[in-house]
Amino acid sequence: MTALTRPEGAEPGDFNVSRRLLGGLVFAGYATAALAQDARPITTSSDGLATEIVTYPAPDGFDLPAYVARPAGDGPFPMVIVVSEIFGLHEYIRDVCRRLAQAGYAAIAPAFFVRVEDPAPLADMQRIQQIVAAATYEQVMGDIAATLDWASGQLWANADKVGITGFCWGGKVVWQAAARFAAIDAAAAWYGRLAPSASATPEQIAAGRPWPVDLAGDLKAPVLGLYGGQDQGIPNATVETMRAALAREGARGSDIRLYPDAPHGFHADYRASYRPEAATDGWRRLLAHFDAILKS
Repeated sequence: MTALTRPEGAEPGDFNVSRRLLGGLVFAGYATAALAQDARPITTSSDGLATEIVTYPAPDGFDLPAYVARPAGDGPFPMVIVVSEIFGLHEYIRDVCRRLAQAGYAAIAPAFFVRVEDPAPLADMQRIQQIVAAATYEQVMGDIAATLDWASGQLWANADKVGITGFCWGGKVVWQAAARFAAIDAAAAWYGRLAPSASATPEQIAAGRPWPVDLAGDLKAPVLGLYGGQDQGIPNATVETMRAALAREGARGSDIRLYPDAPHGFHADYRASYRPEAATDGWRRLLAHFDAILKS
């Protein structure tokens, strides 16, 4: 099996990707580079839901694809933007959207990386990292702005009640978006990097800006952070630094839950890193956080 241990992908020696296809799950659309051989991912029913792939224009003129899952019916439903890991819009992210839809939300997951290439079917982590690196901060924020604009014109979407959640790479994006967009009312970040790594070069530090640790005073929505105490890429010290920044800036409603025994990617049920107890508790907390704000 393979294990992705860091938010932006592996470092040398983290794992070796098998070149053997891993059976039917790959063909079902799970990310090839991180799929565990013995994975038993959660499959959420589409019964009672409306699901589709849509496209809408981004600020740079690109026709941005997105997956939408929402309750069937007129709505309007509170909406949640779902930001993927580095593997893009693969089946795990689509299933997260369906889980949110079954909980009463209209979930929209943009395909941030496909301007260059879809990373989901790739096994080459170096190529995946190149694709992800091409998605700049301004491009990603523009894609989120486009998603908000498009959703505001859909009769089934309540554009006055907007949440955002994201995983790994997408967890960092959640913090950034919560600081940038006043239209976002609630956010939940799953193990997104909070600060540069100790080994980061000046170029990597600059490329990663703005870092969440520097945005605590700019947050326009309360953020629930869900992090693993055994995350090799996000040291516990940076979690404590973020907590201190939130307290210092008086970021009301924002908090971080640290699961001491959980590794990076503990919610990803198609990976070896999956930890059902932490994943279930984190999802419960996410729904409680969103329900209190977006369904009030």
